[in-house]
Amino acid sequence: MALLQVTGLGKRFGGLQAIDDLSFEVQPGTVHAIIGPNGAGKTTLLNLLTGVYTPDAGRVVLGGRDLTGQPTHRFAAAGLARTFQNLQVFFNMTALENVMTGRHLHENRSLLTALMRLEPAVWAEHASRERAAALMQRVGLAPWLGARADAMPYGALKRLEIARALATEPKLLLLDEPAAGLNPTEAHEIDALIRGLAAEGMTVLLVEHNMALVMEVSDRVLVLDRGAKLAEGTPAEVSRDPLVIEAYLGAEEPADA
Repeated sequence: MALLQVTGLGKRFGGLQAIDDLSFEVQPGTVHAIIGPNGAGKTTLLNLLTGVYTPDAGRVVLGGRDLTGQPTHRFAAAGLARTFQNLQVFFNMTALENVMTGRHLHENRSLLTALMRLEPAVWAEHASRERAAALMQRVGLAPWLGARADAMPYGALKRLEIARALATEPKLLLLDEPAAGLNPTEAHEIDALIRGLAAEGMTVLLVEHNMALVMEVSDRVLVLDRGAKLAEGTPAEVSRDPLVIEAYLGAEEPADA
């Protein structure tokens, strides 16, 4: 059974049909990439899949639970976590505290317990700190365990967002251009991290412009063009599709007679 089922999804902004009757599925334990030219609707799709936007049509079902039209916190509680193309990091906090915020869903949120610093709250905070430290080590950020977020380089901040998303213990991890702005070495580290997470059984939905990374880590690739599905298949199938080649490279104009 598919972990994520998207059926007939549609979203319009005024006269622009940003997502047009889109349907696809993401199977558990796979890396499913979404690619397409600029303006294809990739970010709009992610916002629909996380509750930032409400679709005009269609359904979003995660793990058998219909989340269509639900607020963002319902998507998070159902097991969906995401990173952002433009960093959304708390720069006034330490790196470790940033990751700890991802543990909020799994902690006792009683105001009285927290205010009085009762033992359950103290134990929970200690466990959250240990888990956050382990996740930072998992994504290659051990050297930054004691650092403030505003002292970290850009590439490390990209991995910090992934660690924070993993702290929610997601069923589905959405990565919005995790390699954007990275040098080749940093992009290779992200590549290895995604492959490692997939090998551990994490289901990943990836939006990325780095085609080398997409072709390396993905089990399935969905190609969007003007909000609609242009192609879908394995990386090899998609890379040979004439419609995909035309969308990325353009069609050659016929020669004058």
